[in-house]
Amino acid sequence: MTTVAASSSKSMEQALFGKPTKAKSIERVVFWMFRLATYFVLLCAAVIFVDIFYKGGKTLFESEFPFVNLEFLSESPQTLHVFEYDGQQYELSDTKFREFKETIDETIVTETYAYSGGGIWPCIVGTLLLVLGAMLIALTLGVLSAIFLSEYSRPGKILNSVRLSILNLAGVPSIVFGIFGMGMFVLAFGWNVSLIAGWFTLALMVLPIVISASEESMRAIPQGLRDASLALGATKWTTIRTNVLPYAMPGILTSSIIGVARVAGETAPIMFTAAYALRDQLPWQGLEHWYDFFFQGVMALPYHIYVVSAKIPQNEFTSRMQYGTAFVFLFIVAGIALASILMRIRMRKKYRW
Repeated sequence: MTTVAASSSKSMEQALFGKPTKAKSIERVVFWMFRLATYFVLLCAAVIFVDIFYKGGKTLFESEFPFVNLEFLSESPQTLHVFEYDGQQYELSDTKFREFKETIDETIVTETYAYSGGGIWPCIVGTLLLVLGAMLIALTLGVLSAIFLSEYSRPGKILNSVRLSILNLAGVPSIVFGIFGMGMFVLAFGWNVSLIAGWFTLALMVLPIVISASEESMRAIPQGLRDASLALGATKWTTIRTNVLPYAMPGILTSSIIGVARVAGETAPIMFTAAYALRDQLPWQGLEHWYDFFFQGVMALPYHIYVVSAKIPQNEFTSRMQYGTAFVFLFIVAGIALASILMRIRMRKKYRW
């Protein structure tokens, strides 16, 4: 009975959808190729994240109270001293090694490893400042440009050329933006390697993404909302401010999420314009004038990872610093992106049409 029912079901399926054809077989193969490619990408990403979280977690977390390596999060990068004294193995940063030497009256021979001791606090501060400043500039210029292109410009060849130029600009390699930033802001404007030079270089790099995403969000707003506002006597700017921008805000925040990830992760632009390999003071320390804050270089997490990975001899101590820095870096980027996602969800619930 079961065999007869299955045969009947198959006959009905063939009657409804027809017999398998060559085109359907090819479509099924292509579908599985897409599925396997997606699974492969997800698997690669999972392996990378698990590797960073596992090895970086060993640097960041400890088995004893307070369970977090506060020295790693609160101090500057230093040279690591590794030595044996009185039958015990020591691994001390430069500051702690000097304090240790003052307690004993002996000469100690140590093995030293550059950038493998201390922590990454100045790198965290520099990365946050670069991201916040660059995104503030990029969102301001990008949204204003998107408003002009979407609401005030007239359709035509010139507008199409401008949009095509913006899209092409998004594909320019980041190293080119770094060289442009060095030539324009560092040398021509005389800002030197500074925070403000890094801000404008990074902002120009993500500006095409912000403009394109913001303009598409505004063009997706139904024309009826604009017409209703204008029919009630509102000016065009009032209409844009009250009936276009609030509803387009989720799309603008989406562009900011993409921009944050790119600004925080780029190394090439900041190595020419804003980043130092090592700086003893934080950006707000040792200032003669308040505006000196903007004209000094900073340390940054991606550049620090580059230095400890490619510019110094590799060993187990530098590997520990690399994975710990990468772990904190991913956590910060995820935190900023999560804040933007929560804001986007809140805006979508508030503004619906």
